[in-house]
Amino acid sequence: MIVVTGATGQLGQLVIQQLLKTSPAREIVAAVRNPAKAASLAAQGIQVRHADYDQPETLLKAFAGADKLLLISASEVGRRLPQHRAVIEAAKAVGVGLLAYTSLLHADRSPLPLAKEHLETEQLIAESGIPAVLLRNGWYSENYLASVPTALQYGVLLGSAGDGRIASAARADYAEAAAAVLILENQASKLYELAGDTAYSLAELAAAIARVSGKSVSYQNLPESEYRQVLVDAGLPEGLATLLAESDTGAAKGGLFDDSHQLSQLIGRTTTNIEKQLEAAV
Repeated sequence: MIVVTGATGQLGQLVIQQLLKTSPAREIVAAVRNPAKAASLAAQGIQVRHADYDQPETLLKAFAGADKLLLISASEVGRRLPQHRAVIEAAKAVGVGLLAYTSLLHADRSPLPLAKEHLETEQLIAESGIPAVLLRNGWYSENYLASVPTALQYGVLLGSAGDGRIASAARADYAEAAAAVLILENQASKLYELAGDTAYSLAELAAAIARVSGKSVSYQNLPESEYRQVLVDAGLPEGLATLLAESDTGAAKGGLFDDSHQLSQLIGRTTTNIEKQLEAAV
């Protein structure tokens, strides 16, 4: 039996749809904080179980009988470590055979502040002794696609990534990779650095938006603090604005680049080119 945490989230739902291509629904468990939001999964025959990272007793019941468990990193930055610890302890208690964790690209040397909690989680997993596989995910292309409407409206794409190369991939690509390691044998102790096959700078992304839309769009690089304030003024929560601005600065330092092509090798195809996604977005 395969258990997927955060199964109603954007990545989790995609992972489950991939698993359904190779596994019977009855052998998949959607571990979710709010089962009411998983009605569509239950309708497909998937087992839906209550799993709240802040209520460890729910995790023991949710993970019971699990052969493999996918821990999709929690969404609450700053609170991830205790939440992940609860998952790891519950997984160990019920005897999970393989724990897969969605970490961050090059977490052990990443300049992104986000890496700290991921690396600490990796260390907790190692200390637990549970057989594990690490999926160090790079940036989702969707993180930048969300900026396209504003870029088209004002003719400028803002950021603080400088000339940093960003090897992003579609969220669906990462979901397919996660599903693959849950199906493949002999994945314990493996570590994957996952990123897109094609890298770009934000200036090149702006040029691609212009090319696809037929409108004039240029890239304007800002200091991190200014970019953060622009995002806050646009209505983003301060925490998210800080995360995005810091991540752009990390990209300027090479934190979102990788050319090992491990993602495409794992899923058996070329990763989704962001320009194709731009065509759909525009």
